[in-house]
Amino acid sequence: MRSKGSWTRILGLFVVLVFIMTACGQAGTTTDGGAPAGTTTAQTSAATDQTAAAPSAAPASGGGQTIKVGSKNFTEEFLLGEMYKQLLEANGFKVETSFGLASEAVAHQALLNGEIDLYPEYTSTGLQAILKMPALKDRKEIFDTVKREYEKQFNLTWLEASPFENNQALAMTKQRADELGIKSYSDLSQKAGELVLGGPAEFFEREDGVKGLQKAYGGFEFKENKQLDPSLRYSALQNGDIDVVVAFSTDGEIGGLDLALLQDDKQFYPPYQVAPVIRQDTLKANPQIADILNGLAPKLKDEKTMATLNYMVDGPDKKEPEEVAKQFLTEQGLLK
Repeated sequence: MRSKGSWTRILGLFVVLVFIMTACGQAGTTTDGGAPAGTTTAQTSAATDQTAAAPSAAPASGGGQTIKVGSKNFTEEFLLGEMYKQLLEANGFKVETSFGLASEAVAHQALLNGEIDLYPEYTSTGLQAILKMPALKDRKEIFDTVKREYEKQFNLTWLEASPFENNQALAMTKQRADELGIKSYSDLSQKAGELVLGGPAEFFEREDGVKGLQKAYGGFEFKENKQLDPSLRYSALQNGDIDVVVAFSTDGEIGGLDLALLQDDKQFYPPYQVAPVIRQDTLKANPQIADILNGLAPKLKDEKTMATLNYMVDGPDKKEPEEVAKQFLTEQGLLK
């Protein structure tokens, strides 16, 4: 017969055994189930935290929204359109492009129709060709006018304009200009009847084209007006198919081909600064676009900068606008 002390020891051992079995049961549950419950909870929390952090690692500001960028059909517009596209993409937007629109009228209508959201335009082109208003001489007055009237009439607006101007210009080979003693528009107006003028179709109809020059200078009745695609103008001049070419003051060929840029001695042409024109509903839905594209404006600081970029495309190097735009934006610290 066991003593009371023995039963007490047996009872104590039984309690210890039950405790050990209970503990082993818990251990078995965690092992059989893979990660311990507490660990699983911690991992789930970590995963949840990572999921919560994901949006901050997503594209900076665009959120994958699609913006439709347009351009007109000459080199500088292709370059600017590419710059807008690459800056927007770098900031998280998807971009669709409609580059090479035939004229400012076509680009403007595409904006109104919502076929594009923005494109680069020149202030005095907007003033005279779109708004049909008389030319102004003051840069600020021109910009303030087009911005105000575009918002009022079209629900479009202008972002910041770049410092450089790309003004209308007329150029000749130096040999031909010297032969005829032509240095200025006044000289040209008197000799026009002996000469062939080549340029885009709209130049012969616009008030800031031949019609306006005739009013300002008199004369300007050319022997022939030849409508030329912008890409063919300078080859036509060099081949002798035309005597005078409608140019832009930032065309790289003027320096590259050593042409004579004629002096606008009555200052007929107003300043043409470039800026993005954008639909107001697009800007309201994506206000960060203003900061993104306004950052480009001061980098395009003068005519030499823009002419150099244009000549990288139009000159002997024949680089693609996409490549030139990317190189410039990277050098300026706007792309990584």
